[in-house]
Amino acid sequence: MTLVIETADLAAADVQALIRLHQSGMLDTSPPEFSFALDLTGLQSPDIEVFAARIDGALAGVGALKRLGDGTGEVKSMRTDPAFLRRGVGAALLEHVIARARRLGLSRLSLETGTGEAFEAATTLYLRRGFVEGAPFADYAPSDFNRFFHLEIGQGPGAAAPSPP
Repeated sequence: MTLVIETADLAAADVQALIRLHQSGMLDTSPPEFSFALDLTGLQSPDIEVFAARIDGALAGVGALKRLGDGTGEVKSMRTDPAFLRRGVGAALLEHVIARARRLGLSRLSLETGTGEAFEAATTLYLRRGFVEGAPFADYAPSDFNRFFHLEIGQGPGAAAPSPP
């Protein structure tokens, strides 16, 4: 198994299909006013970089980094294709986003995710990587349908020790 992470081609049919799957999954678990998954248009913003994880050439997952403009970033639109679950795709994408944020000189990464059983695997991944639950950020408002996590990052290897938001 060869896993490669590259800049996503948002014109590619497989990337578009996985983004649509991500959006529909979010709408299945949260009311539309509390679903913040970016659609294809939202992911084409100049402050967002989208990455594709491929295993032996097949699209296995997507993830994105949004620069927030205050020296921080947001992990966006993390989704593993159901055929590739439990193969390290999400962890590899998250590490790639963290490394990219570090190279950009960002000081902190935040993310908003859903609540409930459907989000347990993602929440476990974030906590294992050192994210800590904290306050809302950017324009998010707290609800029964979302949670917020933060990771302080540094410039060197292993410099991603968590600290409270």
